[in-house]
Amino acid sequence: MSELSRRLTESADERLARLAAEAAEGPTISTAEYSKRSRRSFLTGAVAAAAGIAGFRAIQNRPLDGRTPDVLRKGYEWNEFVWETLGSQSKLAPTYALADATSIRVNGRLGLPDNYDLSTYELTVKGINDEVLETFDLEGMRTLINSFPQVDVVMEHKCIEGWSAKPRWGGAVFADFASRYADDVPSTYGYVAMETSDARYYVGVDRATMLNRQSLLATKLGAEDLSLAHGAPLRLATPHKYGIKSIKQIATIRFTNERPDDYWAERGYTYWAGF
Repeated sequence: MSELSRRLTESADERLARLAAEAAEGPTISTAEYSKRSRRSFLTGAVAAAAGIAGFRAIQNRPLDGRTPDVLRKGYEWNEFVWETLGSQSKLAPTYALADATSIRVNGRLGLPDNYDLSTYELTVKGINDEVLETFDLEGMRTLINSFPQVDVVMEHKCIEGWSAKPRWGGAVFADFASRYADDVPSTYGYVAMETSDARYYVGVDRATMLNRQSLLATKLGAEDLSLAHGAPLRLATPHKYGIKSIKQIATIRFTNERPDDYWAERGYTYWAGF
């Protein structure tokens, strides 16, 4: 009979006897040695905890850079450098069949006024010197977006909180929109700044990501026009950044050479916010 079979068939008394014998044969230490080791472990843990607390306090007392201790901000910037160097924002993320599309929760209402009147909507496009290039009312914006080749695609939307969804977006590729201003904006601009109608929410996104063919100016979610809660009448949709960059109800688009202000970067999040 194998050892395993024997153990499976042994009685409770036999099991207790076996365990007692195994314990007796095992290594033992004296009470004094046990106490010594316990004290050493306690002191080691206490020193490690004290060092951790001291390190945390040292970081918290560092000068702030965008509401973040400067040493952590440098870590963010190093991470951005690595991703920009090793990763290519021209690569395409996976797309999915229309049948695989899922709903997307309403998350984040900053810059979305209650009871917003869409008839008052205006989209302003600005150049690198903050000059106004064009302004569109609601119907003008819709006509503009519809003048470009239309995209109907399912892409993954990742939230920085940890959840994800696969919404179906409809709209125009931002790169096609940007080409409209090729004579007014140098091709070397570095960023695109966007704001909501009330300017309470604003993002900055690097040029490479914005010119990726999967970065969209979306006017539809599913087969329907965007709802106000999801950013009507115009929002950014891109699978290359966390959702905090997919600004809703875009009212200003500005091309710029300088890294623009970004709502969540000013509040301690990474500016890059991508993958």
